[in-house]
Amino acid sequence: MANLISLTVLAPLLGVLVTLFLPARHRAAAGIIFSFATCAAVGLLGPLVAGGGSTYHLLGGWEPPLGIRLHLDGLAFLFLILTALVGLPVGLYAAAAQKMPDGKGGTSPLFWPLWMFLWAGMNGLYLSHDLFNLYVVMEIIGLAAVALAILSGRPAAMVAGLRYLLAALAGSGAFLFGVALFYGSYATLDLTLLGERVETSHTTAVAFALILVGLWIKAALFPLHFWLPPAHASADPPVSAILSALVVKTAFYLMLRLWTGSFASLTTMSAALALGILGGCAAVWGSYQALRQEHLKKMAAHSTVGQIGFLFIMLPLITAAPAGAAWLAPAWTAGVYQVLAHGFAKAAMFLSLGVFALATGHDRRDSMLNMVSRLPMATFAFALAGISLIGLPPSGGFVAKWMLLKAAFASGQWWWALIVVWASFLTAGYVFMVLRIAFAPAPVEPSEAARPVPKILEVAALALGIGAIAIGFRAEEIVGLLDIAPANAPAIELVEPPSDPSGPTDLPNPPDDPPDPPSPPGERSQP
Repeated sequence: MANLISLTVLAPLLGVLVTLFLPARHRAAAGIIFSFATCAAVGLLGPLVAGGGSTYHLLGGWEPPLGIRLHLDGLAFLFLILTALVGLPVGLYAAAAQKMPDGKGGTSPLFWPLWMFLWAGMNGLYLSHDLFNLYVVMEIIGLAAVALAILSGRPAAMVAGLRYLLAALAGSGAFLFGVALFYGSYATLDLTLLGERVETSHTTAVAFALILVGLWIKAALFPLHFWLPPAHASADPPVSAILSALVVKTAFYLMLRLWTGSFASLTTMSAALALGILGGCAAVWGSYQALRQEHLKKMAAHSTVGQIGFLFIMLPLITAAPAGAAWLAPAWTAGVYQVLAHGFAKAAMFLSLGVFALATGHDRRDSMLNMVSRLPMATFAFALAGISLIGLPPSGGFVAKWMLLKAAFASGQWWWALIVVWASFLTAGYVFMVLRIAFAPAPVEPSEAARPVPKILEVAALALGIGAIAIGFRAEEIVGLLDIAPANAPAIELVEPPSDPSGPTDLPNPPDDPPDPPSPPGERSQP
C-alpha cells in the first residue's frame, strides 16, 4: 500500500497536464475533478498513518543514498490534510468566480495548471526525505506561487511579484548552498542517513545556518517579511488564500522537520531563542501593521506576518528540553494547531474579503458599512475567521494559543505569554474594527447596494470559517496523529512517552535492519 503515497503528487501533476491543454472554458471543471482526486488520494493515506509508525516509498525502487524515498507519518499527514481541505473550497471559489459575467471574478484560466503544479509541489515537500529533492520541490512551489501572484496582471501585482521572486530565489540559493556543503561533507542527502552521520563542525554549522536562512526568507519571518504583504494583498482572492494559508507553512514545516529531526544535534538554545524573539516581534509587528491598514486585503496580508510569528515561539519551548518534560506536549500541540487554525481562518478571511470586493468594487474598510445586511454569510465567515485568529474559544486558534501559554508557564519561559497576549489583543483590534463597521446600522442607498455575487463564493468562505472553529473540538484526534509521528520528531515522546527506556534513540528515524539480500525494489513499510 505504500505506493499510494506517490498518488498524492501524481494526481495534481496529471491535473497540470490536463488543465494546461484543455480549452479555457473546460479548465475549471477539470481542475475541480483533479482537486477531488487529490483529496481522495490524501484520504487513502489514512489507514497507513493509523497503523502507526512511518511508511516509506522508494522512488524507482532504488535504496538511498542512490535512490530517493518518500516518507509519510502523522505530522506529514496533517499538512497534507490541511492542504486538501483548504485547497478544495478555494478551487470551488475560483471556478465560480471565473464564470462571473464580464470577467468580474478576476480569475484567469491559467489559475488551474499553476494551482495544480503548486499543490503537487507542496505535497511533494511534505513527503520528501532527501535534501536535494526538497530543494527541487521548494523551487516548484516558489515559481508556481510567484506565477499565481502576478496572474491578475495589475501593475501592483507585477511589482510585488518581482519582489516575491527575488526573495524566493535568495532563499533557494541559501538553501542550495547548505545542501551542497552537507553533500560534500557526508556524501548523502537522505535525511535518515544524514542524521546518522552528521557531526558538529564548522562546515556543518555553516551549512545548517544557510538552510535556516533560506527557510527564514521563505517563511517571511520578521524582518525578512518585506515581500509578503504586497504579494498577498495584490493577488486575486483565491490566490491570496492559497499563499497565506498554505504556501508560507511549507517553509515552517521543513524547518520544524530539520530542527527536531536529522539536525537536532546541531540546534542550540541560543538559536532557538533568537528565532523565538523574531517570532515574537513578527506577532506584535504584523498585528500592529494590520491594525493600521485602510485596505482589507493589506490588513489580512499583514495579519499573516503576525500569525506566522506565533509558530516560531514554539522553537525555544521544545529545544534543549528534557525528555518527558511537562511542557513539550502542549508546545507541539500549540505549533501544529496554529498551523491548522491559521490555514482555515486565513483562507476564509481572504475569500470573504474577495466576496466583499466583488460586491462593492473595492476593498477599503469603509466598504464594510452595514455589510451584515447585504452579505450576511460572508460577514459570518469573516467573523469566524477573526475569532480563530484572535484565539477565542472554542476555535482552533484558542487551542493553539492556550497550549502555547500553558507551555510557556510550565517551562518557566513566561515572557512568551506576554507576547502572545499582546499580539492577540492587537489582532482583536483589527478584527473587531471591521466587524463594528459591518454591523453599523447605517442605511444603504440603492446606489450603494451590493452587486450580486454567486452564493457558492460565500459558501466556500463559510465552510473554511466553520473549519477554523470545528478543529477546536477535535483536539484528541489531531494530537493522536502527532503521537504516531516518526522517531526523529519529538512528538512521539512528547505526547505519550514510551515506557521502554531502550526505545527511540536520538538518531533520526533509524530504519529496521534491512534483510539480506535487500528487499525487492518498489516500496517498503516501516512500522
